[in-house]
Amino acid sequence: MTEQGLISELDRLDSEGRNPDTMGIDLLPTVDILHTINDEDRVVPSAVEKVIPDIAMAVDRIVTAFQTGGRLVYMGAGTSGRLGVLDASECPPTFGVPTDMVIGLIAGGDQALIRATEGAEDDAQDGARVLRNISLTAKDVVVGIAVSGRTPYVIGGLNYAREIGATTVALSCNRSSIITGIADIAISPLVGPEVLTGSTRLKSGTAQKLVLNMLTTASMIRIGKSYENLMVDVHPSNGKLFARAARIVMQATRCSADEARQALDRTQNDVKLAILITMTGMGVDAARSALDEAGGFLRKAIGDRTM
Repeated sequence: MTEQGLISELDRLDSEGRNPDTMGIDLLPTVDILHTINDEDRVVPSAVEKVIPDIAMAVDRIVTAFQTGGRLVYMGAGTSGRLGVLDASECPPTFGVPTDMVIGLIAGGDQALIRATEGAEDDAQDGARVLRNISLTAKDVVVGIAVSGRTPYVIGGLNYAREIGATTVALSCNRSSIITGIADIAISPLVGPEVLTGSTRLKSGTAQKLVLNMLTTASMIRIGKSYENLMVDVHPSNGKLFARAARIVMQATRCSADEARQALDRTQNDVKLAILITMTGMGVDAARSALDEAGGFLRKAIGDRTM
């Protein structure tokens, strides 16, 4: 596309418009600049709220994927790609899942996480290539993340995912974008023009972060990774996480710190098992069998077994 063609295309995007409420922001003192940014940020939660039905559809597809051996794959460029990689990388320590269950892909590869490689987003073939490289299958869900909805890297990936039968989701901040026309499910929180025109790491990035948090958190809850509102599949690997694991056992069972530590020692720091044996008095092997029979859902495993 020619430069003039790109200019015309950007002119049509909500996210690239000039915000009439921030035209004089360069004249403001520091505190007023910050109030202006904060005021604009207030529109983000309500924009996300309006697309919760679309987010819910995506979550249900992700849950099905997880239950059938599929994966959740995020792909994007620039800020969008970094947010996807961030959300994916936080799933293993938070929910105790394998590192390849939620995958984040960014145009330009890992180096783009710390050094801008914005030209990489223009390669649609690379979007398809990286999905081939991870052996994408029809069981997987691919979420293409692009504020503009026109990033070639994301378009190439979504088109390839559709070809092989994977579920496709488009996350953009513009109405009727290119990727919304490709994907099975479109999530489009419309946050409007940014405080600084075109700096979509601001409201648009915040909206994307909220949606990505919802996608993984709700999906993990749906597959049994929580008990009440506690993260019971955390795998402790440092001092803070060992303390958090003990505290989770204490909160779930109302036991003492010493009792929690003893239960975790007996279960080799398996938080779910530690809670189950503490609440029911079951042996470790019996508790593990009960949890397996319950499909990993701690509430179901506990049932009416409490002492």
